[in-house]
Amino acid sequence: MLTQPFADAIAEAEKVIAEAPHIRTEQDLVEGYDYLAGSIRASLQMAWAYERDYPFFTQSTGPYTKMGLDNPDTLYFNANIREDREYVVTGTRGSTADVSFQVLNGDYSPVEVPDSLAAFDDREIEIADDGTFELRFGPAKADPGPNYFVLGPGSSMLVVREVYSDWATERRGTIQIQCADTAGGAPAPLTRDGLAKRYGVTGKILLSRLRTFLAFPKWFYLNLPVNTMTEPRPTPGGLTTQYSSAGHYELGDEEVMIVTVPRSDAPYQGIQLGSVWYLSLDYINHQTSLTADQARVDPDGKIRFVISERDPGLANWLERTGHDRGYVQIRWQRLSRALDETDGPEVEVVKFGELTDRLPYYDEARVTPREWADRISARQTAVAARMLG
Repeated sequence: MLTQPFADAIAEAEKVIAEAPHIRTEQDLVEGYDYLAGSIRASLQMAWAYERDYPFFTQSTGPYTKMGLDNPDTLYFNANIREDREYVVTGTRGSTADVSFQVLNGDYSPVEVPDSLAAFDDREIEIADDGTFELRFGPAKADPGPNYFVLGPGSSMLVVREVYSDWATERRGTIQIQCADTAGGAPAPLTRDGLAKRYGVTGKILLSRLRTFLAFPKWFYLNLPVNTMTEPRPTPGGLTTQYSSAGHYELGDEEVMIVTVPRSDAPYQGIQLGSVWYLSLDYINHQTSLTADQARVDPDGKIRFVISERDPGLANWLERTGHDRGYVQIRWQRLSRALDETDGPEVEVVKFGELTDRLPYYDEARVTPREWADRISARQTAVAARMLG
């Protein structure tokens, strides 16, 4: 049967989910099966979009295809490439906080992070007055001209990240890719053997995707003391203009974590919570993430986030949504300087009833139930707009 390899991979993937070591509750397992559904969708899309001579950008990570502690503020695009071709990337720069480009050799696997062969943001390219740009990626040339980037040995994927800081006002740009060497042509027609290969590849992508991001927390989080966060450090994976602070939490229903961090001069600064599956929590219908532009900044220039299951009536409440364990990460992007511990977070776990004493600007941080509902409504509207934009 043509689809049998894929069906076998789904059965094996279900075992990977069911046997995950972090599962403690039925809800953990239910969320794992939901994660599996999104991973199946994403793996099918990636396998069918794998066309290096006639590539196009796909969005393989989104609200229903989550992976790798996906950033709620980021639109992720990727295209498959090969080092011996030349590719033309055209688009229009929107008004979002950051747009970055990265060339990878290989993909993430359960044993390693792929090398980043090139990584830069749009400050490194020439953009016309009307916001349009054209980049070229390809083999080394004697006189490549501006906006030309050499594809190193093993180049296999171009990743583009567009990052929002203010969901309500920032405007998404556009982006396209075309292989200059094959423009005007067409890929070979589908065959039965070709379809069989794609189904087999889909199964491999699915299993690798699940196993990889079950391993990630062991590498970067779980060796840290619980309820702490690291000082800012370059984000693994080669994004040269991004730093992050990572940690994992475990809190009782009467406990809250206060994360205090200076408001950065970086164009993008954001915090998010993640589940034990290393996925973002529901960021559409709940405030499980905040950027510096969305957060309320205290008069002393610091932002105080409150991670809590119960509603504290505060603007910077990050909702746990029933997750007593999980991940917390802060990212800074489009940096023009290195960060150090003075830029990073301070973490304190207190009782819920102690918040009024532990937050120096408690009264200024309060919101009414109507104001909170308006915040959630704005999130729902903004995500819907950018996902269709």
